[in-house]
This record gives sequence, C-alpha cells and structure tokens, in this order.
Amino acid sequence: MDVTQYFRKSKGSNKYHAQKSGGYASRKEHRRANELRLMQRAGLITNLREQVSYELIPAQRGADGKVLERACNYIADFVYTDKDGKTVVEDTKGMRTNVYRIKRKLMLHVHGISITER
Repeated sequence: MDVTQYFRKSKGSNKYHAQKSGGYASRKEHRRANELRLMQRAGLITNLREQVSYELIPAQRGADGKVLERACNYIADFVYTDKDGKTVVEDTKGMRTNVYRIKRKLMLHVHGISITER
C-alpha cells in the first residue's frame, strides 16, 4: 500500500502557498512587505519589524493561579519608524472583520496607537 495516497497535494489557490505569497497571509501583504523592504534600503524608513504582538487584555487568573481566560493579543503585520521618527503600526487588510475593528479600538484605547490600514 502506497502511503503517499493519503497525503493531499496543496491546492494552487491556497492563500498560504509559499511561492505565490512568500509565506504571507495574502498576496497584498507580500507585496507590501517587499515595498517596505525597498523603502528601508532607500533609507525612507528604519527598524522594520513584522508580526509584532501587542497585548490588549491580559490573561485572567483565578485565586489558585490557573488561567481562566487567555490573553487577547493583536498582531500587527508591520511596525517601522518613518523618516520623522514616528513609529507606524501598519496592517494590510483585505476585509475588515468585526474582530479586527474591536482590536483596532482596543489598540487605541490601551496603547494609544492608531493602526494604519493599507
């Protein structure tokens, strides 16, 4: 019996397919990452980081120390410093979901950071 018949081949339309989107969540995010890397090489931005996590709501623990609710985090697609020295938190969105809208508002409330959407 051939074991390979049980493994399905990845579909070409799979959005996480490494060749089409470079391992990014979307082609749009992949293109933006390439643009930002070029901008960093040109000296327009500095300190480019990807997939930066921000804690919005800390984990809730009971009296015994066990986790009752896990922490709620927002993961920014890109964070960089522009030429004016301002830190920019950027998210590449195709569709603004309700969860994203809530996290965007929490980022502004908790951290005082306004997310730039592309």
